[in-house]
Amino acid sequence: MQASIAAFVNFVVCAHLRGDHVTNVLISDTSTCWVISDGAAGNERQALALADAMAMTARIWRLQLRAPWSWFAPRLTWGATLALPAELRETLRAPWPQIAIGCGRHAALALRVLRERSAGKTFCVQILDPRIAPRHFDLVITPQHDQLVGRNVLTSLGALNPIDDAWLNDAARKFDHLRALPTPRTAIVIGASNRAQTLDRDYFDALLVRLSAVHQRDGGSFLVSTSRRTPSDIAVYLRKMFVQFPGVFWASAADGENPYAGFLAHATRIVVTPDSVNMLSEACASGKPVLTFVRQPLRGKLASLHANLRAAGYLQDLEAGTTILPAPAEPLRETAGIAAKVLRAWRGAQSSSDDAKK
Repeated sequence: MQASIAAFVNFVVCAHLRGDHVTNVLISDTSTCWVISDGAAGNERQALALADAMAMTARIWRLQLRAPWSWFAPRLTWGATLALPAELRETLRAPWPQIAIGCGRHAALALRVLRERSAGKTFCVQILDPRIAPRHFDLVITPQHDQLVGRNVLTSLGALNPIDDAWLNDAARKFDHLRALPTPRTAIVIGASNRAQTLDRDYFDALLVRLSAVHQRDGGSFLVSTSRRTPSDIAVYLRKMFVQFPGVFWASAADGENPYAGFLAHATRIVVTPDSVNMLSEACASGKPVLTFVRQPLRGKLASLHANLRAAGYLQDLEAGTTILPAPAEPLRETAGIAAKVLRAWRGAQSSSDDAKK
């Protein structure tokens, strides 16, 4: 047993000293709130949206953990400080941030280290199921389809995001030129294949059939945006596919500034590929009718999300003869409500700590 432990220690230390390339970046600096993620756009966006809704300027960390911590995060805490960037390790001392918000498994490990080092002085909020008991954090925020329960668990229908009336109004002004496009303006937000859905050329050919039928009936224009995850060959294929319609196509910085926010603001309705929790949630926050085309059976958590959004009236299926129904009177905007609950819990924890010192 001792030999095994020694071998493991040697492996850990060597992994640390090799200097393997990892992207651990401090983006901005403030002491009140930390936002920690693996740098994935969807994860960082949720954590930042929560910090903004709490009116906190965040110190932003993007980190990639080394093995073996990356394999077992957030379970493996032994020696976990070695997995963190040097600048973050050096910052793990008083004065502690008041709140830390993490999203994703890598962030969950960093939160565990921070909570232990600060002796609970930092209020640690984990977004998304950490796959360990919620008691390791002060609060855990998960969507309903994660089916996580606990006294310190807050649930949402979709993903947290920054979209509200002010956000949409700012985007509408910034991309005011989109107003000149023919109505109805259909925003088309495109993701990429994942374990749950295959978005290949056959999928987009079938999607085009449905969009063409809608355009033939209603006219208007298409506002098409791909995502970072969309493969370049698919983006090229889509550009050729949509050239026959009036509108705008954006796939990269070569097309100018990303107009995604303007698309949501100026769209009459929004079509979203079925693969992304974040994209579906943001579309449903816009207050516009949201449609999706599902070509293969949904499974697991993604199926639960789709079912929940449909049951609440936020999501419709796109077919050739689809009658597009109005969006619900109340858009799917959950971030402000979640932020208020987090602030109450944090202030309650502060009060309890102050009482204990008396």
